[in-house]
Amino acid sequence: MATEGGGKEMNEIKTQFTTREGLYKLLPHSEYSRPNRVPFNSQGSNPVRVSFVNLNDQSGNGDRLCFNVGRELYFYIYKGVRKAADLSKPIDKRIYKGTQPTCHDFNHLTATAESVSLLVGFSAGQVQLIDPIKKETSKLFNEENSCQHLWKVDWNEERQNEGSKTSEEALVTVQRLIDKSRVTCVKWVPGSESLFLVAHSSGNMFLYNVEHTCGTTAPHYQLLKQGESFAVHTCKSKSTRNPLLKWTVGEGALNEFAFSPDGKFLACVSQDGFLRVFSFDSVELHGTMKSYFGGLLCVCWSPDGKYIVTGGEDDLVTVWSFVDCRVIARGHGHKSWVSVVAFDPYTTSVEESDPMEFSGSDEDFQDLLHFGRDRANSTQSRLSKRNSTDSRPVSVTYRFGSVGQDTQLCLWDLTEDILFPHQPLSRARTHTNVMNATSPPAGSNGNSVTTPGNSVPPPLPRSNSLPHSAVSNAGSKSSVMDGAIASGVSKFATLSLHDRKERHHEKDHKRNHSMGHISSKSSDKLNLVTKTKTDPAKTLGTPLCPRMEDVPLLEPLICKKIAHERLTVLIFLEDCIVTACQEGFICTWGRPGKVVSFNP
Repeated sequence: MATEGGGKEMNEIKTQFTTREGLYKLLPHSEYSRPNRVPFNSQGSNPVRVSFVNLNDQSGNGDRLCFNVGRELYFYIYKGVRKAADLSKPIDKRIYKGTQPTCHDFNHLTATAESVSLLVGFSAGQVQLIDPIKKETSKLFNEENSCQHLWKVDWNEERQNEGSKTSEEALVTVQRLIDKSRVTCVKWVPGSESLFLVAHSSGNMFLYNVEHTCGTTAPHYQLLKQGESFAVHTCKSKSTRNPLLKWTVGEGALNEFAFSPDGKFLACVSQDGFLRVFSFDSVELHGTMKSYFGGLLCVCWSPDGKYIVTGGEDDLVTVWSFVDCRVIARGHGHKSWVSVVAFDPYTTSVEESDPMEFSGSDEDFQDLLHFGRDRANSTQSRLSKRNSTDSRPVSVTYRFGSVGQDTQLCLWDLTEDILFPHQPLSRARTHTNVMNATSPPAGSNGNSVTTPGNSVPPPLPRSNSLPHSAVSNAGSKSSVMDGAIASGVSKFATLSLHDRKERHHEKDHKRNHSMGHISSKSSDKLNLVTKTKTDPAKTLGTPLCPRMEDVPLLEPLICKKIAHERLTVLIFLEDCIVTACQEGFICTWGRPGKVVSFNP
């Protein structure tokens, strides 16, 4: 792990850091925040989140930025490394009463310079569809009374009366008919203009269609499919209404989900510590993983969909192979809960040459690492070529990052010696046991994001090989449905809905930087699912949760303190890295060679 100095210097906020590809610099003039730039008092509030969209307008400045701070929601032109941020001119600003924004997502498919669809989830369970360009509110979901009180924004008056009550939007907090718990994650279904998925702290997920209503009475459900610790229901009604599907996943809050790059699979992480990966269309469980301890808080996919990284209350990042359905590495660098993980598609590299040892000097990597949109767009196809049986040997390095409640940013490289260790691990600090070195890889039935049938080389002695999960169901999955989910609702079998029993998350992982919202205990009742409850003590040392000494332990390339408050955002863009902390400051870090001089 790279370190600079010691003692007091280690606690200083860093404004730059160096990796093999060069120097990353914090750009103070590209910082976004509330217009007055006053740090937000974050005690007890929901995490600050950031969403980006590109409108592809002819001005060349089509990036737009949305972020929430407390009960406020802002929408700005994002100028990145090119120009200084102008906080006095937000395109749209909304202040909510009675509830707070918790997450949001743009529909990239329908975004234009004149209109953009933005979904916003709230702490009281509602989901709102708004257009911040037209300053319109289209629909409100999960709310019996859709009446809303809107006040138009007068920016001149606001600037003259700083701190006074200005534009506000009140979501009437009456009975919510679908789910009363906090919205933890909301995303548009990839490739769809109308379908979106919403997760709640109750452990439920709901599939909506923006073109359908939610009805004026509580929905009735019929069972579609159930399995180990999950059940999926459809909405039973005479006419099509929202929600189209209801998922009940695990125990406790469903903290985050992420679609695979091709949109066919869905990875979910829950407060019960489990990663569960589903085929989205066929609603089949592909594989599972258990955290070392505590809940899992964040999840992301590699650009080619072959690996999933999670982070959570065990302070670790865990790398899970989608093809093999097993943990292949853990990373230790954070001192508290890991709040966000993300892959960097612009630094993930593929070199079509003889496999090289990644323990050499920094100069060995200069020709390997490049930036640019063309590079990122070609990465996935080159990663696919890496797995073809007749391609030349290639060397691959996946770059990913993580931020946590310890206010630190960590960058990690996942290299060939971890993915396919032909020789003793050179970069991983590990004490591994060789187990089942000749076991054939599981899940190689061609049913993965890319082409897993030929993505794994012939079995080799691996220091991190383990018996494969018996609960992955990778070899017995049904085929993915070709039709859209909504079109199949009328065909679902009618089965009775199980009674709901109240559950409570028993253990809270206490840390110096811990916050109550992460271990939120919902009072909502959860649907019963097939019960083969997993004892955490019995999973340790199994393929679900290998012991620390059974898999490589990664150390971060860099681990830097970059904020005063816990970090909640990490996004990799073409020419910069974007981070945000709970004080409401969104920071831009220029990539090597991408910083240009500009006048504020």
